[in-house]
Amino acid sequence: MESGLYVVATPIGNLGDISARALEVLAAVDLIAAEDTRHSAQLLQHYAIDNTVLAYHEHSDQRAAQRVMQCLAEGGAVALVSDAGTPLISDPGYRLVREAQDLGYRVIPLPGPCAAVAALSVSGLPTDRFMFEGFLPNKSGTRSNRLRELQQREETLIFYEAPHRIEDCLADLVAVFGADREALLAREITKTFETVRRAPLGELLAFVQGDSNQQRGEIVLVVAGLRQRSSEVDPETARLLQRLAQDLPGKKAAAIVAELSGLRKKLLYDYLLAHPSS
Repeated sequence: MESGLYVVATPIGNLGDISARALEVLAAVDLIAAEDTRHSAQLLQHYAIDNTVLAYHEHSDQRAAQRVMQCLAEGGAVALVSDAGTPLISDPGYRLVREAQDLGYRVIPLPGPCAAVAALSVSGLPTDRFMFEGFLPNKSGTRSNRLRELQQREETLIFYEAPHRIEDCLADLVAVFGADREALLAREITKTFETVRRAPLGELLAFVQGDSNQQRGEIVLVVAGLRQRSSEVDPETARLLQRLAQDLPGKKAAAIVAELSGLRKKLLYDYLLAHPSS
């Protein structure tokens, strides 16, 4: 087969979701670089693929990457796979891809399963614009700070979360985004105990608190972006904004009113610039 680094998407649960092309490539390449060789072995054994597998993950030393580059230098073909889904989505494979590209080797994508896109597709939330955030910080304080930075984003937000943190994460989302912000919890996608539930964040938190089974497995959260209630500043909001601006910097006043009103901070700040208080 043609020499190059093949980035191969693999199933996130149901082994039947792998593509025919992915199976052909995994069987034909000279080397498979896998995030977890034990996990990948299950897939390869299921499809009776006997090939050389090299461990390549976040903590791999440079020798693993050197072996891949040596194979490519000799005109060989290498497949890069993650534990599940599309490689490089919330894993460190981009370093290998970048090195291969920098050395002039071809990098070929084989599209397929991705938990983030799968969850988004059944979320019932807007899909024309979305932001993949991956895993939020572990600690509540740092996590809440990051959520406050995302609070005004208008695109749909996608998060990955670990089962032992899902309750605390939802609690922080409720505290920062509000209990009424619409969201979807997708757990164990394509697996036996799959859960797909869309509800306001407050209801999702209660759902997880009331069912310990929802605190297990792989979890994706899809959260609606901020929906503007108006593109104009109504008179009451304008009066509050201008009153606050008498004692606070304009950007600070706009930020406070944005949090209270749901209007964009930029809209409010632009209003202040155009209508300075007397």
